[in-house]
Amino acid sequence: MKITLKDGSVKEYENGMAVIDIARDLSEGLARVATVAKVNGELADLRTVVDQDSELEILTFDSEEGKGAFFHTTSHIMAQAVKRLYPETKLAIGPSIEHGFYYDLDRETPFTTEDLDKIEAEMKKIVKENLQIERFTMPRDEAIAYFKEKDEPYKVELIEDLPEGEEISFYRQGEFTDLCAGPHLMTTKPVKAFKLTSLAGAYWRGNEKNKMLTRIYGVSYPKKAELDEYLHMMEEAKKRDHRKLGKELGIFMMYDEGPGFPFFLPKGMVLKNTLLDYWRELHKRSGYVEVSTPIILNRKLWETSGHWDHYKENMYTTIIDDEDYAVKPMNCPGGILIYKAEPRSYKDLPLRVGELGLVHRHEKSGQLHGLMRVRCFTQDDAHIFMTPDQIRDEVKGVAALIDEVYSLFGFKYHVELSTRPEDSMGSDEDWEIATEGLRGALDDLGLDYVVNEGDGAFYGPKIDFHLQDSIGRTWQCGTIQLDMQLPQRFELEYTGADGEKHQPIMIHRVAFGSIERFIGILIEHFAGAFPTWLAPVQVKVLPISDKFMEYGQKVYDALNQAGIRVEIDARAEKIGYKIREAQMNKIPYMLVVGAKEEEAQVVSVRSRFAGDEGQKGLDEFIQMVQEEIASKTIREVTKNE
Repeated sequence: MKITLKDGSVKEYENGMAVIDIARDLSEGLARVATVAKVNGELADLRTVVDQDSELEILTFDSEEGKGAFFHTTSHIMAQAVKRLYPETKLAIGPSIEHGFYYDLDRETPFTTEDLDKIEAEMKKIVKENLQIERFTMPRDEAIAYFKEKDEPYKVELIEDLPEGEEISFYRQGEFTDLCAGPHLMTTKPVKAFKLTSLAGAYWRGNEKNKMLTRIYGVSYPKKAELDEYLHMMEEAKKRDHRKLGKELGIFMMYDEGPGFPFFLPKGMVLKNTLLDYWRELHKRSGYVEVSTPIILNRKLWETSGHWDHYKENMYTTIIDDEDYAVKPMNCPGGILIYKAEPRSYKDLPLRVGELGLVHRHEKSGQLHGLMRVRCFTQDDAHIFMTPDQIRDEVKGVAALIDEVYSLFGFKYHVELSTRPEDSMGSDEDWEIATEGLRGALDDLGLDYVVNEGDGAFYGPKIDFHLQDSIGRTWQCGTIQLDMQLPQRFELEYTGADGEKHQPIMIHRVAFGSIERFIGILIEHFAGAFPTWLAPVQVKVLPISDKFMEYGQKVYDALNQAGIRVEIDARAEKIGYKIREAQMNKIPYMLVVGAKEEEAQVVSVRSRFAGDEGQKGLDEFIQMVQEEIASKTIREVTKNE
């Protein structure tokens, strides 16, 4: 048989072989670190026997699927440890997730954080035992009888939901057997480093009418150093939690009277408006016009767009004059009506229409999280209407704009191209034009990208931008989606050079995504210490005592007149206290004014970046800060105080 490897090379073998044996033949080192494989594009265990010509990709922990198998195996090790220590526990489900795994468990006495240390200790024993992990199958009826005998009602329910005649897959390690589709590692031994991180409540099958189970979360790595690095990142993330910093810095708040509906405080509004001013400046320069569309529109519009049928459970609805209306969850149908408002010619295209639109989506209460997941947010949408031959240039323009935004804030990012899903609308020809337009633009720009086959929207392919923050976490923010379906549904047209009517192609795109979520990301990225141009308060004037309040006020007035956001600390407190508080509030610049400063008509500058910067003339300082703001510079910290 011929085995074609990922690099295109071909290996020939006389007889069928397990994937792990092929890996050993290629490299002992590869076999040691391999976790799973892809055989002809399908995920498979390393124990899978290949007996015909096939394409083979051997995956390690460095790949998403490889991590998934590693995490999933660890969830089974944890469940085995739980059953050894607390045999009365009933097992529900234990999948891998993006950063680790969890297992949902039902126990009369709910688990506590004290139990986690005991479970971890037992897990270490299981890893040392180097238990072989074996896959086997059973007919459905036998599988049900097996788990009834073991008194595992949740497993029985899962199997009963499967169709008659279905062959059921199991994995066994030592005395422990679990219902599972896999794939898994070969043995328990590679799971060298793990940590059970938290406990939470979780309704069985996510339904609040069902019983509340205990969910134990954990994470695992092949090496202790990798685990330590991850745990350090998590500790750093706690310190940077935007909910905590947002409250401390007076940026936003949440109230029980409006779960998922953020309140922006005065400093938060300065931050938000500064971002929006930048957005407007950037889009004006890039040839966009700005519009505003209504928040509430008639049901007929949402039926035409498809949202009423496909998205209604996430929409807020109301009745006006005995007719159904919906609060908009997206801006695109309103933007389309603006396009339709007048006849369009090919000479009008591309038409780039931007909107900072307030949208509302009904998210489940358990999914709400500060500014990251809300029910009401401002989307920095733009819709570009164009001819087919303009696709490539317009996508390049949007990608360049998004690159400029992320680079400004110091974000690295990676790009993914998602192609046609199985459940899609439109012709093969339309999809080919759209996908190649996106691919060609990325190639022209020289951007590295990963292809996500079948992960596009139902109406068109898309490019997603995943930015990386200062502690290594990734966030999906920017997106470019090509759409040939909404123009068709709304019967959009333009008059071509041939005098005939044609249908435009539409791009949906965001750069920030949700302004609220982007602010949450920025708070955590900068740990609340925003660059000077973005900081709600850029300078704090600190008079040493009441005697110098008049000079302090003069300094304040000069800064205010120069357009610098400034506050003065007029309290009768010691200067050391005032400095510490300004530092706690992450103010970029503090100006200390006392007898020497007043006499010389200067200010003593302390900054968040370099500590004591010495005395400067007021005009000199103002010019320096104005230049820093105008250039949107991110000053690096050169001294830790």
